[in-house]
Amino acid sequence: MINFLKETIEKLNENGKSESDVLWVGRGIYYGFYNQTNEEYKSTWEDFKTKADFDYDDGYGGNVIAMDLIVVGKDFWLERHKYDGSEWWEFKTMPKEPEETREIRLKEYEE
Repeated sequence: MINFLKETIEKLNENGKSESDVLWVGRGIYYGFYNQTNEEYKSTWEDFKTKADFDYDDGYGGNVIAMDLIVVGKDFWLERHKYDGSEWWEFKTMPKEPEETREIRLKEYEE
């Protein structure tokens, strides 16, 4: 069992972020498999905190937390991932733009 709010705050802290860095929390941002209602909406970090202070089983089996849930900051986001029922947050950041510009290669191997 793990506390969902503590898990979220720990993932922020592991990546040098804090609660004050969160801009909003949303659902339905990724269309497709995880968002079957095609609804997109957001809420505040404070609203999230009032609802996220509960324990859940993050181990193998069925996932508990909505897979289209996202926590967003200025230059990062947390998104839910799962494997065989085990679930967790993954930390994502905007990629650093390379300084060098050249023609892009799209195939792994050129023919």
